[in-house]
Amino acid sequence: MKKLKLLTGLLLAAATLGPISACTDGFEEMNVNPNQNPNVVPETLLAPALTDLVKRNMDRALRLTNDLMQVHVARNDNDEVHRYVIRTAEADYMWNGWYTQLTDFRDMYASAKAVNSNTFMGIALICEVWTFSLLTDTFGDVPYTDAIGGRSGILQPRFDRQEVIYEELFRKLEEANELLKTNVNLTADQTQLDPLYQGNALKWRKFGNSLYLRLLMRVSRKTDAIANGMSPQAKLRDMVNTNASNYPLIANNTESAILRWTGTAPYQSVFQTYRVADFSGFTSMSEFFVNNLVEWNDPRIGKWATLYNGTYEGVQSGYAQNQVPVAKSTYPNALMTEPLLGNIINYGEVQLLLAEAALRGWISGDAKTYYETGATNGITLWGLTVPTNYLAGSDVKWEPSSSFDTKLDQIHLQKYYALFFTDFQQWFEYRRTGHPVLPLGPGLKNNRQMPARLNYPLYVQSLNQQNYQAAVADQGADDINTKVWWQE
Repeated sequence: MKKLKLLTGLLLAAATLGPISACTDGFEEMNVNPNQNPNVVPETLLAPALTDLVKRNMDRALRLTNDLMQVHVARNDNDEVHRYVIRTAEADYMWNGWYTQLTDFRDMYASAKAVNSNTFMGIALICEVWTFSLLTDTFGDVPYTDAIGGRSGILQPRFDRQEVIYEELFRKLEEANELLKTNVNLTADQTQLDPLYQGNALKWRKFGNSLYLRLLMRVSRKTDAIANGMSPQAKLRDMVNTNASNYPLIANNTESAILRWTGTAPYQSVFQTYRVADFSGFTSMSEFFVNNLVEWNDPRIGKWATLYNGTYEGVQSGYAQNQVPVAKSTYPNALMTEPLLGNIINYGEVQLLLAEAALRGWISGDAKTYYETGATNGITLWGLTVPTNYLAGSDVKWEPSSSFDTKLDQIHLQKYYALFFTDFQQWFEYRRTGHPVLPLGPGLKNNRQMPARLNYPLYVQSLNQQNYQAAVADQGADDINTKVWWQE
C-alpha cells in the first residue's frame, strides 16, 4: 500500500512538473512518446492531444460549468455546485490533463521546427495558447516559464503571474499568425491526422486569431500594453479595423473550431461510453436555461432538452437544502454522441465578441449587425432554421434606445447559448462581465457569490510548497473567491 501511494504521488507530480505524453484509446499507433523516440514527427502528436483535451473539457462542462451556470441542476443534495460549493478535489483532473497535453504541444512545436514546418509550428502554438489560457483562467497564476520542465530537471516550477502569462500568450498568437501566412496545407498523409481542420492552414490561422479575439476581450478591463506593445483595446482595433486583412477570423459556421465526433474510435464523444443515468439521470434542465429558449421560440431547445408532460420545463437552480425538485426536462440521449459538443470556438461566439467590442466603442462596426449575425448563426450551426421574426421577439430584438447594460446582457445571453458545453467559457465570461444575469436561488451558499476560480490541487501544495506559497502571497488566498488578475 505504501508503494502504491508513493507511485500515485509520483505520477501526480509528473503531471504537473514534467508530464509524459498522453496516450488515448484508439491512438496507440498514432501517438508516439517523444521521450522514447527523438525523431517523432509533429503530426503524431496533434490528434491524440486534441481529442483528450476536448473530451476532458466536455466532461467538466457537464460536471461543473453546466451546474454553476444554470444549464442544468443536480437533483442531489450532496452535489452542491449549483449552490456555489466546489470540492477542492475537483482541481486535479483538469490541472493534470491540461499540463500533460502541453507537453505534446511543445514537443510538436520542437519537432515541427526541426523539419521546417511552419504550418505545424503555428498549429502547435495555437494549441498551446488555448490550453494555457484554460489553465490561467481557471486557476490564476500558474507555472508557465518553468512548466513541464521535468526533463530539464525543473521539478518545482515557479508560478508566473497571470499578466505575464497573457503577454506571452499574445506573443505566441502573433507568431502563429505569421507562421501560417505561408498558407501551406498539410500533405494528404498528414491531413487524416488533423481532426479539426483536415490540414487547412488558413482555417487554423482563423482559429488562432479568433482565439486571440476571445483572450483580448477576456483581459479588456486592463489598459497595460500587453498585446504586441498595445493595450487590449488598441489591439482589438488593430485586428478588426486597421489591419483586418492580416488577422483573418472565423467567417462562417463551417470554419468553427469544433472537433466533430464521428462516433467511430478514436473520435468518439466522451459521453458515448457513459450510462444514460450518469449523463442525465440525476439532473434536470434549469428554469433559466429552458425559459429563455421557450420564450424565443428557439428551435435549439429540441436538441438540448426533453419534453416533460408535453412541454419543456426546468427546475430552480440553487434550491433550498432538503427540497430536491422532481425531475422535469433533461438532456436528450442523442447529446451523448452529438458531434457539435466538441466545440472549442465557433462563428457565433466570434460575432458576439465583436458585438460587445463595438458596443463598448473599441472597434468600429455595427454592434446590432454583429449581434444579430451571432444570434442567428448560433441556431443555424445546429442545422436548424431561424424562426420567422426571431430577431423581432421582445427579448431578442435589438432596440437602439435600450440601455448599455440591457444590450450587453442581450449579447451575453446569446453567447451563453453559443457556448453550450464549451469547457468553462460560460463561467469565464460571467466572471468577466456579470452577464447574463442569473437568478439567485434561496439555497445558494458561499455568501451567494459565484466562485471566481478553482483552488490549486492539494498535491501541488505539498510537492511544490515554496513556489505555491509565493503564488498565494502574490495572488491571494487559495480559495474559490480570490479573483484572478483580469477580474480585478
